[in-house]
Amino acid sequence: MNSEKCLQEAIRLVTGPRAHDYGDKTITHCNIANLWSSYLGKEVSAHDVAMCMLLMKVARIKYKATPDSYVDIAGYAAIAAEIKKED
Repeated sequence: MNSEKCLQEAIRLVTGPRAHDYGDKTITHCNIANLWSSYLGKEVSAHDVAMCMLLMKVARIKYKATPDSYVDIAGYAAIAAEIKKED
């Protein structure tokens, strides 16, 4: 998969099916952050959630690299950038 195709697929997923299935990405990441914060007993931000999800994909790639994981990394990076911009 070339970089343009990877990025186009990430855009399609973040703005299309995933947005439809899971709702607003910022709200979802804020909800996850609140749950993680409660569980961990320390503050976790929505940006932290996006970055940690990206790192989870990196960990998976260490075991087995798949095109889908690279697309998801691009998607989480874009979500993290959007959340950071909103802060």
